[in-house]
Amino acid sequence: MGQDKKGKIYLVGAGPGDPGLLTIKARECLSLADVIIYDNLANRVFLQYARDQAELIYVGKKGGCHTMSQDGINSLIVERAHQGQIVVRLKGGDPFIFGRGGEEAQELVMAGVDFEVVPGITSAIAVPAYAGIPLTHRDYTSTVAFVTGHEDPTKEKTDIKWDKLATGVGTLVFLMGIGNLSKIAKRLMDHGRSPDTPTALIRRGTVAAQRTLVGPLGDIGDLAKKNNVTPPGIIVVGDVVRLREQLDWFETKPLFGKRIVVTRAREQASGFLKSLAQLGAECIEFPTIEVVPPESWDELDSAIRDLESYQWLVFTSVNGVKYFLKRLGDLGKDIRDLKGLKIGAIGPKTAECWHQLGIRPDLVPGEYRAEAVVECFREKGAGEGTNILIPRAAKAREVLPDELKKMGARVDVVPAYQTVRPAKDTARVKKMLENGDIDIVTFTSSSTVTNFVEMFEAGKEQMLKWMEPVVVACIGPITAKTAQENGLSVSLTPQEYTVEALTDSIVGYVDSH
Repeated sequence: MGQDKKGKIYLVGAGPGDPGLLTIKARECLSLADVIIYDNLANRVFLQYARDQAELIYVGKKGGCHTMSQDGINSLIVERAHQGQIVVRLKGGDPFIFGRGGEEAQELVMAGVDFEVVPGITSAIAVPAYAGIPLTHRDYTSTVAFVTGHEDPTKEKTDIKWDKLATGVGTLVFLMGIGNLSKIAKRLMDHGRSPDTPTALIRRGTVAAQRTLVGPLGDIGDLAKKNNVTPPGIIVVGDVVRLREQLDWFETKPLFGKRIVVTRAREQASGFLKSLAQLGAECIEFPTIEVVPPESWDELDSAIRDLESYQWLVFTSVNGVKYFLKRLGDLGKDIRDLKGLKIGAIGPKTAECWHQLGIRPDLVPGEYRAEAVVECFREKGAGEGTNILIPRAAKAREVLPDELKKMGARVDVVPAYQTVRPAKDTARVKKMLENGDIDIVTFTSSSTVTNFVEMFEAGKEQMLKWMEPVVVACIGPITAKTAQENGLSVSLTPQEYTVEALTDSIVGYVDSH
């Protein structure tokens, strides 16, 4: 890095926890950063937007226990800026709402460091919204105040004007106040707030672990103890809390509160993850396969150069289409070179790849597995003298080519890609399984199953024990059979072997249990 390169600091708010509430600008800053300094309040999912080369530094601020002091954090960001680096200081919520971002900005000004503030969606407004509580409503109140709940209300001197606050503002939102709940309630009532005022405690807001407790101000402290409500959380005091009963939209979602592990390859998982999240689930992305080019392109290249000798191209996956077309282009050809060839696709997603190119596949079976493709070929009378090319994964089931050969067809199976087990740390998922924090694990292919098991090979017996109460959801019977052969008890398999059907089956299962 050049010595004269000027560093810059971005004080970035990461929002309250839901990854979807990260701003576009915050994501752009993360993708530019040389260094990301983050604390416990920022959802670590956001770190996936960082460049591979970015340095990630955890400064652990949680419940008053700091891995690094505020002075240390200030010194660190100034030092890195002076080294000419682009630094993102990633903070939960908004940097300037009880986030000490103002203090950090002052340090940067004194140090002569260039900086920008990227506001985040503060939990003060997002968490009540996710609990179905509008902070203002013209039938209830037009005033709202945000108050730190971290200040001890019993100390001799307070910065909070309790006498004015208690009755002068319609809705009160206390951040970081769960630990001082009873004292906050007493102060408000001592200064005139009615003990009957509706009050909500919202813990871990905007994520699947969100929990909301509602009660009158006078009883809320005892209710919190009885229900073991612990930080982090916020307190909402005011008549608007009554609206929760009518407006609760998040905690009523069909998969709300369910933690679901998605083992699908990262490049294919986004749609599945999005569907589950929209239904209220907390998704744990844990890809057990990675799709990469084959060890050699020789066989596929040879087949592409000899395309005129085939009557059929058959694809068993989206990846097969993707890598075949990429290699077709690399060899100076395009889809015009497929003229005269019939195309078979094992399922709707594979067929959709061709639809997007303006090509309608000649064969899409009603059941999305190899046996059904064979039956379709049999119905079409394909057999003796039919030349078929199948670009697919380097390792796959042999049912399709073997059965087609039995019908008299000449079948060339060539590797277009391969799936490998990613070098991924299993510690997080292992700990969640051990603690009983995972509700469902999904498998979308036999490879995802075998790799999942192998990733726990050192403790397979223990892993199987942890998996006993977990719902195992498989996309189809072949995947389910592989799971059972590996000692897993399969809870559900959809009748149609698609991710959409798998999602619907999960919803149905949760609803009936």
